[in-house]
Amino acid sequence: MARMIFVNLPVADKERSKAFFTALGFALNPGFEDEGTACVVLEENIVVLVHTPEKWQQFLKGEPAPSGTVEVMLALSAESKDEAVQLKERALAAGGSAFADDMDFGYMYGTSWRDPDGHVWEASWMDPAAIPG
Repeated sequence: MARMIFVNLPVADKERSKAFFTALGFALNPGFEDEGTACVVLEENIVVLVHTPEKWQQFLKGEPAPSGTVEVMLALSAESKDEAVQLKERALAAGGSAFADDMDFGYMYGTSWRDPDGHVWEASWMDPAAIPG
């Protein structure tokens, strides 16, 4: 069995988050949704669970990160520079905001944005032929 990654994120509005991620082209898994949680499938083995503040608090053993801070950047690989650009364009059109300047080195490209709850996402592409070794 392949290893899976489950990313858990607090969100202010579960329905807004569902709309945001589906606008990026990701699927929902209603089998893992309840009043406080929605399940977004990025890939077969990468799942994002978005939780309302009340549900999120049930998971915490301490205090949540203060609003406006960057605790983690969630990076996704892209099949091409165009796909990375399109992901960011869809994110911005769906209520996300720009995060940092795009990085374009010709053989490698990265772009980033914040989702509506301020979580930082990045899409990056690298030409496999340019990878040393």
